[in-house]
Formats: sequence, structure tokens, C-alpha cells
Amino acid sequence: MTVIPSVKLGGGRQRVLIQLTFAAVIFFLIHQFSPWPLPSRPAVYTKPPRPSTAFPWDELPQHYPVESFRPLPSGKPEEIPTIQHKFGREKPAAKAERKRRLRAVKASFDHAWEGYIQHAWLEDEVKPLSGEAHSFLGDWGGTAVDALDTLWIMGNYSEFERVVNAIEKKDFMNPSKEVVMVFENTIRIVGGLLGAYDLSGAKYPILLAKAQEMGEMLYGAFDTPNRMPVSWWKWKEAASGNPQTASNGAPLADLGSLSLEFTRLSQLTGDPRYFDAITRITDVLEKAQDTTRLPGMWPGTIDAAGLTFNNDHFSLGALSDSAYEYLPKQHIMLGARPEAHRYRQMYEKAFAVFTQHVFFRPMTPNNTDLLLSGNAKPDEAGHIRTEASMQHLSCFAGAMVSLAARIFSRPADLAIARRLVDGCIWAYTAMPSGIMPESFSALRCPDPAPCVWDQAAWDAITVSAGSPPGINVWDSRYLLRPETIESVFVYYRLTGDPAYQDAAWRLFQTIERQTRTPIAHAAVENLTQSTPDQLDRMESFWLAETLKYFYLIFEEPGVVSLDEYIL
Repeated sequence: MTVIPSVKLGGGRQRVLIQLTFAAVIFFLIHQFSPWPLPSRPAVYTKPPRPSTAFPWDELPQHYPVESFRPLPSGKPEEIPTIQHKFGREKPAAKAERKRRLRAVKASFDHAWEGYIQHAWLEDEVKPLSGEAHSFLGDWGGTAVDALDTLWIMGNYSEFERVVNAIEKKDFMNPSKEVVMVFENTIRIVGGLLGAYDLSGAKYPILLAKAQEMGEMLYGAFDTPNRMPVSWWKWKEAASGNPQTASNGAPLADLGSLSLEFTRLSQLTGDPRYFDAITRITDVLEKAQDTTRLPGMWPGTIDAAGLTFNNDHFSLGALSDSAYEYLPKQHIMLGARPEAHRYRQMYEKAFAVFTQHVFFRPMTPNNTDLLLSGNAKPDEAGHIRTEASMQHLSCFAGAMVSLAARIFSRPADLAIARRLVDGCIWAYTAMPSGIMPESFSALRCPDPAPCVWDQAAWDAITVSAGSPPGINVWDSRYLLRPETIESVFVYYRLTGDPAYQDAAWRLFQTIERQTRTPIAHAAVENLTQSTPDQLDRMESFWLAETLKYFYLIFEEPGVVSLDEYIL
């Protein structure tokens, strides 16, 4: 994600939201080598003039106008419990090794960034094998905008300013694509711009201006009868004045993962429309949470037009992931005020279902006590079956549970978080390539019986060629995703356990070796081979998230302290 600070918290602390782009989710990162107080909004905010080529979205009459906007919470903020481990003095040898690793991660970032500059500057992505540009979002310089916070964190201030100067000339109100992906553009572009604005101490007003330009455009996707957004938005039809309805097969994450960016946009500009828009989504999710086929969770796809939640697929993977991730973070974003307690309540309801029907212990050859995050499938009679499958996207759960365990004073949950983090690390180290695949199935341990590896049970199932014991590979790709290192980083910062720094280093070395190309870094496939095949794709989250987390786990713990920032 990208950086976005929140309002003042009790005790005078201020939280800052770091871009995650999620995947998945998206997310936010604000950083300074020593934290400084960031304004919740400028003392006086004047809306800048829009580009001459821009479409006047704010002047376009809405078919379904909002009569009264929901204001930002104004209640008294509450204190958040201390999140981060209290680290002691570092020994010289340990410091030297940490610094060596830090330099290696930065060198990896610099290599990919230079390839992007040389081959696809201000395009959405660079293809790491062919060197061609790839348009994905709307030709807004997706990789450059998404990686702004990482540039700042690594001290690449001249490159940061190069991007800022370049995007000043971009028109963020007039997409080049016929269809705009509202979710992706919100987390990568709006989040990237707001995060960079906050991260740099509001020294570059053009970043906020461009975020508002895109915000005004994306707000047009909410002009539907029930004010739910259109996920894949044909913006030209809306600009022509044609009525529109919300998507009838919308991914849950497309609705539930807009709250952080839109809240911050309202906080900074004073424009209530954005917070009002996501609050209406929260109202719908809150009302539906106890009425789905698996009460406490929402299905992966929903009918956003009819507001029905009848699908029977429940997981923390694709379609759903960041909708759950954002719940504890939005609680913090709103200063833990009484009005924000609904996000805690929704998280805790969902978490109870996770532990009962989604998280499972897999059989492993060495009988290690791990957890993976599978799927829950209710039948017509209401019986719930846990499917022992796993997606790389679901590896964010370790970070989510770790953070919630601290901010909601649920210390017992940290043991669950550890097992989730260990499960994802295991899925890397067990593979011939050393990298976890996009998805796989496993053998679920009997519960509550002791879990001992059952070779006969493994031999009885059909396993894809090359799969190691315990992992039946379905999708053998790795797309440079950040979820595992995100959870390793967060758990390390909460516990101070150096074993997770060492695990991160092993992961980094393997990923760097398998994905590096002469131009940048490539997604890979056929992970059942010791040397996988490279693909011609490098998504922006490689620079914006994956390498950011690898860098931060080897930075001093006071840099982007989790008691000052939200990742």
C-alpha cells in the first residue's frame, strides 16, 4: 500500500497509514528516519485548478445525488496499546550484518528501478524480459507513483522528486483505458499519491492535488441507485450522462478495500464525499455480516447492485483478502474513536470464523505445528467444510492477526499469528525452487487428534508433478507478491525474534536469485523445478511493497515504528 497518516490518537501519538497495494492488496507507508508530527489536514486547503485537458467530474450532475454527507468522526480518540517490541541495544556484529543485508535489498530495488526508468519511464509497468512497456491502470505511471514511498524510505530523494515533477504534467481525470478498475486505481494511484504527500511532510502539494483529481473522477463510479461503486467502470458512459448500476458480481475486496484511501482524502481536503462514500459501503457490510451463508464472513463475490450475499465461497484469498485486512487498520485510521469501534466488532466476528472454519493445520513431513488459511464451503444444510487449500495472497493473515492482537488487546491471538507466519515460510522452503506457489492444496490434520505425517494418505491423492511432500501445487507461479514478507516483517517488529529476520534474509536471497533479469525482476512459473521459468511481468507492488518490507525488516526498528505508523 502507500502512505496515509491518520488523525491524532490519545497520548499525543499520531498514526500514519502505509500503502499496502494489498493485492492485495494495497496498502500505505509513511516514513521518516525519525518520526515527525504530520498534519491531519492543511490549516487551509485550496483546491488547485485542474488541467486544461481534464474532464470536469465535479460539475457533472449526479443521477443519484447524496442529500446529506456523513462527516468524519469527531469523538474523543482513544489510546492504542503499544504495538512494537521494545528492542535493546544492538551488538556491533549484528548491526554490521543487518546493514549488509539492508544494502543488498536496496541494490535489488535500484536494479529494478533503473530498468523501469530506462525502458518504460512513466508507463504503468516495465516488462522485465522484453523491456517493453505494459499499460495496466490508465497510463498514469503506475510503478512510479506506487513506489514513491519506497524511494523516500530508501533515501532516493532525487528520484522521488523526478517522479513528482513528471506527474505534475499528468492528467489524472482523463483515463486512457475504456474501463477503469476502481479498486486498483484507488490503492495504487490514489494511495500512492497520498502516501507520498504525507511521507514527504506535505512539502509537495501537487501530490495531494493529483490525488484529488483522481478522487473526483473515481467518485463518479459511486453514482448508482444504492451508492455502491461500479467495480469495472466504463467511465466514458458516465461522463456522457448515462445512468449506471453497481456490479452484480463484485469482488468483496473491491468494496471493502477503499476505506483507508478515501478516508485520508477527506481528512486532507475537508471534502466529506469520500468518507461518506466508503461509510455507506461499511453500513452494507456491517448489516450483512450475520446474514451470509457463513455468518461472520462475507463471500468472495457479492451482488453490489441488489445487495445480496448469496455466494458460497469464503476465504482470505483472492476476491476477499484486503476487505478483512482493512478492518483493524481503519479502526486506527479513525483514531480508535467510538465511531470506529464498528471496525473492531466486524473484525472480531470474522476472526472467530477464521479460527473455526478457515485456518487449518497441514500435515508436514516433519510434523511442524503450522497454520494455513484455506476456504470455507457451506452446503445447503448449513454444514461448513474447510477446504485444505492455500493461496499466496492469504499470507497477509499473519500480519493482520498480529496487528489486531496488539491493538485490540488479544494477546492469545499472537500465537495464532506466529503459526500463520510459519506456515507461509514453510511453503517457501519446502518447494524445490525455494518459493511458495500462487496456490496449492495440503492434507488437513485431524482435529483435535495429534498430527503426524500420513504417507499413505499422501500417496492416495493425485499430486501434480514435482510437488514436494505436503504441497500439491495447483498454480506454480510466483508473481513477486509481498504477503509473506509483510507478515514476517510485522511479526518480527511485534516480537523482536531475530529468527524472523534470518528467515526474511533466506527468502530474499532465493527470490532475488530466481527472479533477477538483466532489466529488472520477473514473475516466475514452474516452481516445482529447482530453476523456475521467468515470465515477462513485473507488477508495481514488487517495488512498492515486496522490496519495501524486505528493506524495513533490516532497517533500525525505530524506522517506521509500528507505534507511529500503520503498514
